[in-house]
Amino acid sequence: MAQPATICKAELAVADVDRHYYQSHSLVLARHPSETEERMMLRLLAFVWHAGPDLAFGRGLSTDDEPDLWQRDATGVIEHWIDVGWPDDKRLRRAAGRARSVTVFTYGGSRAAAWWKRIAAVVARTRSVSVWLVEADQSSALAALAGRNMTLEATLTGGTVWLGNGERAVELQPRRLDSEDGA
Repeated sequence: MAQPATICKAELAVADVDRHYYQSHSLVLARHPSETEERMMLRLLAFVWHAGPDLAFGRGLSTDDEPDLWQRDATGVIEHWIDVGWPDDKRLRRAAGRARSVTVFTYGGSRAAAWWKRIAAVVARTRSVSVWLVEADQSSALAALAGRNMTLEATLTGGTVWLGNGERAVELQPRRLDSEDGA
């Protein structure tokens, strides 16, 4: 019998100074048995980065035809497809064909660098795809905030995210990659 997902809940207050978005969200994150806390928290970071009323989590790792997060319009058209990790070129091309914009949050130091080396040319040819790198030390610090029941506050300004739980805070500076970058 397969292991069930671990259910984590987050009460999240987002203050995005740049977009003038100030809202609280009650989120449920289902962590797949093969998913690390680091990856789950990067999904949460992706939510913070793009927070809005229509942004929702997909069904997770076991569902190939859905992203980690997405924003759909009232008719069901996918406005924004967001993945975390290291999607292959086929998945990126398929996402770009289905959504108006695609964002990937990658992480993991050398794994991210190797993935980017393979995928940079695909991203360069696909205008609707953007890739953001979260440095390994930052994603590890973010994972330390993980828990089954989280109360978090996020502030975004000038490309920096401060995410904290009242006891500790993490400063994150995702960096957009382009075809000239080595991750």
